[in-house]
Amino acid sequence: MLVVSLPLSWSRIWVRKMILTKQYRCVHSPSCACTKGHLSEEIIFLVFNHLNWNPKLIAALSCACKWFDDLAKRVLWKEFCKTRAPKMMLDMQSSGSHSVDGNWRALGKLLIYCSGSRKDGLFSSSHIPGHFVYRTRFSRTSGKSFLLPQCRTDVLYVSDPCEHLDQGDDGDVGFFRGIFKSFATSKVRKLLINRSAPLHPTEICPYCKAKLWNMLAAKMIPSSASCRLGAYDDCIEYYVCLNGHVLGISTLLPLSDTDEASEE
Repeated sequence: MLVVSLPLSWSRIWVRKMILTKQYRCVHSPSCACTKGHLSEEIIFLVFNHLNWNPKLIAALSCACKWFDDLAKRVLWKEFCKTRAPKMMLDMQSSGSHSVDGNWRALGKLLIYCSGSRKDGLFSSSHIPGHFVYRTRFSRTSGKSFLLPQCRTDVLYVSDPCEHLDQGDDGDVGFFRGIFKSFATSKVRKLLINRSAPLHPTEICPYCKAKLWNMLAAKMIPSSASCRLGAYDDCIEYYVCLNGHVLGISTLLPLSDTDEASEE
């Protein structure tokens, strides 16, 4: 077994230097010259392991050329997801699949990125820029609150809401995101198809670029979802894409009202 110990500062310098060189020469073609003359996959794996699978550096490496982009999608983003959410990833792959719907890069982005909203976008709210979130908890138990009773054998992980307070007429806004396990065989997907739920005509998933179903239009958001989020009953909306990624918005109750609802 090969073990390489690299100083953290050296590892980052190596990534940046390599990217600058390859970006200048690479033509992003199947016969890319970058597939020759650089470090092996094993060495790159050890470098990024030493960097604790830094997502910014993985994203930067992906821009270098097609070969590095393929390596990042296939290996580096997968290790990032396994490191950031080990129990969730173990469950997601327990059915025997060695991949996830929509690829590992999309899931990595979903774990750390709140897509926000823009005017004339998915949600009828004011413009709230997307941003990276330092830490988010995803819960399988919370996910059941977002499913109709007949679909609660499905597995859905949902994040705690990302709060944006005092948004004018929109009040206190909470964004949430999530991921279905084995969405292709889920009861939610089957019900959406049986109800002939339309796909959004223009908007796509910010994580994998797939088409989106509107769960509110399909009448598939139970009242338990607003209770879980601490939101007003009629102010929650979410979408699920063809790969099972979830993104939603809610208007949060004032803190005092949320406490009273919890006590009741």
